[in-house]
Amino acid sequence: MANNKVHKKLPKLEILKRFVFITIGSILMGVALEKFLVPYEIIDGGIAGISIMLSTLTPVPLSIYLFVLNLPFLVLGYKQLGKTFAISTLYGIIVMSLTTAALHHTGAFPEDKLLAVLFGGIILGAGVGLVIRYGGSLDGIEIVSILVSKKLRTAVGQVIMVFNLIIFIISGFVFEWTSAMYSILTYYIAIKVIDIVVEGLDESKSVTIISKEYDEISQAIIDRLGRGTTLIQARGGYSGDETEVIYCVVSRLELAKLKGIVQSIDENAFIAIEHVSDVMGGNFSKKSIH
Repeated sequence: MANNKVHKKLPKLEILKRFVFITIGSILMGVALEKFLVPYEIIDGGIAGISIMLSTLTPVPLSIYLFVLNLPFLVLGYKQLGKTFAISTLYGIIVMSLTTAALHHTGAFPEDKLLAVLFGGIILGAGVGLVIRYGGSLDGIEIVSILVSKKLRTAVGQVIMVFNLIIFIISGFVFEWTSAMYSILTYYIAIKVIDIVVEGLDESKSVTIISKEYDEISQAIIDRLGRGTTLIQARGGYSGDETEVIYCVVSRLELAKLKGIVQSIDENAFIAIEHVSDVMGGNFSKKSIH
């Protein structure tokens, strides 16, 4: 039987928001490359790093390499990751390439190389993070890494790290080894900033609680912490006893108070805590507490 389910289109306001933030992110990356990194022979990882090295060795501008080298991976992204992702990525790469072309002859902004590394990494990470958060990508290596990770059943981050390690080693021969080390430092800063932009500063934690006092603990969390809870039916694998498992999501700052609430009711309660990258939907807003 054919699947006739029609996918809903994104609201116009959401499309506009994506367009605005992908534009900002792409411009930020272009600024970071041309004003902070390239003048000091510092590279980014991925296709951007390869493009910087090739533009140094040939008369072809960086903007051309950024666009042309990313195109084959964009085709892969269209086939494997969808139309919306491909369009967002193509738009971001075009804006980034145009930004680098416009800034190509303007020279470095900070005169200090260490400042260029620090602020270049921050601006680069903020730009890439915004584009990723709103459904695109600015580097083909990320797309390849997603596909390779599926084939090899390994983490995407590990695949990206291997690719970039090779690129940074090559950059040591193209430029000099101090530039390669500065590049690694810039990349590290950028990765940390990407995490902050994509996941946010206010980290959430999911908490699973197993206790015989599940009713009292659940109500205490609602009353004293202002957070909703979900009770999930479960059965002990060893004892075979029927019970209820409490699941809730709290902010990082509320975690200590949650532990105190649970342990004050049942000091032997089992508590499992996991990091949550993002929280959407449902009713995550706090209720009044007392």
